[in-house]
Amino acid sequence: MTEPAGVSLTESILLTARSGPAGRSGPPAPAERVLPLRRPGRWVATVLVLVLASQAAHGLLTNPFYQWDRFAYWVTRPVILDGLFVTLQVAAYSAVLGLLGGILLALGRLSGSPVLRTVSWTYIWLLRSVPMIVVLLFLYNLSALYPTLSLGVPFGPALVTFDESKLATDMAVAVVGLSLVEAAYAAEVVRAGLLSVDQGQHEAAAALGLPRRYQFARIVFPQALRSIVPSYVNQLIGLVKATSLVFYVSLLDLFGSVQSLGATYPGDVVPLLLVATAWYVVLTSVVSVVQFYVERYYARGALRTMPPTPLQRARAGLRELRARFLKETAR
Repeated sequence: MTEPAGVSLTESILLTARSGPAGRSGPPAPAERVLPLRRPGRWVATVLVLVLASQAAHGLLTNPFYQWDRFAYWVTRPVILDGLFVTLQVAAYSAVLGLLGGILLALGRLSGSPVLRTVSWTYIWLLRSVPMIVVLLFLYNLSALYPTLSLGVPFGPALVTFDESKLATDMAVAVVGLSLVEAAYAAEVVRAGLLSVDQGQHEAAAALGLPRRYQFARIVFPQALRSIVPSYVNQLIGLVKATSLVFYVSLLDLFGSVQSLGATYPGDVVPLLLVATAWYVVLTSVVSVVQFYVERYYARGALRTMPPTPLQRARAGLRELRARFLKETAR
């Protein structure tokens, strides 16, 4: 085959492919179109998953052992809702205090002071090594070790004295214990987010002569939140579930209420556990929805096109279905 003058071998191959056999131009005939790759394994896996999922759903709904009528009775009872409110309180307070503590610890680990770095690292190492239930039980029995707490001159006289037994209420013990442990994990999440910010951002902010506090609050931290939010939301989900441990410090949260009712009504143990499971799923689902919108908010300067919200996806799907329906009707 001879090449046209001024046409390379690659260009001639492309011209031949476009024109088709015998130099015919125009779109390819139906028989010449590329067929999609067949994937029988994907179809087999899809059918298998659907069968297993339908069997699991059928067994869950029809098995009398679950006692769905008792589940419907207990799910909105006042005692359950009171425990749910306590769970929300403990989770909200611990999340805020844990994040604030995590920010301070992360800044301490990134500080130029060797004392702050050492103390922050030691705190994180120790609190991540000790089980949360041990921390809660230790704080619950702290009054035996320190009956009174005082503020005053170091190694000198006390100026103000507090009765620890009056301060250490069940709610206070639960919130402080969860916050102390949460701060250790949040510190590493925040530190990783701060380190993910490009060093040029720090240098540009310093070159503008901005105060260090302004650099952190308005330039570095907002960019670090893009990396912090997904990881910290996972921590929040774990925190919501970890609130079930406050039952062991005599605080009746959602799980504690279910445990108490299960001891009073032994025949309703399974539906009561399903009630607790359902409410924990609702709480974690709400946290996941909030995560989506927070991530979307802080991604405004990083993405050219914002990811669609679930409502926008639903509208787009309805428009597509309507277009297909009108097209089929026109035929």
